[in-house]
Amino acid sequence: MTVELGLLLTIFSVVIATLGYQVNKQNQKMNQLKEAKSESHQDARLQAQLEYISKGVDDIRIDLKANEKQMAVFNERLTRVEESSKQAHKRIDKMEVFINEN
Repeated sequence: MTVELGLLLTIFSVVIATLGYQVNKQNQKMNQLKEAKSESHQDARLQAQLEYISKGVDDIRIDLKANEKQMAVFNERLTRVEESSKQAHKRIDKMEVFINEN
């Protein structure tokens, strides 16, 4: 009877160890699935943020091009005003010479 009891306890402990191993294995699989789900959620969030940043950069580029065009127009107008001012100063100088001679 002692041999049967020892054999029974041995078989019982092997069964419990096997069950414990399988439960642990299932827990590891569940944890891996949770981690994969969490990582995919974080990846999706990062992807969305990158797309938002990319759109912002594109908007900034469009605004920058518009500002560059506007600056080109202002430069052209400034050049015209400077030329006009130069001509006006020449006429004023001629008038001063004319006034001083008389």
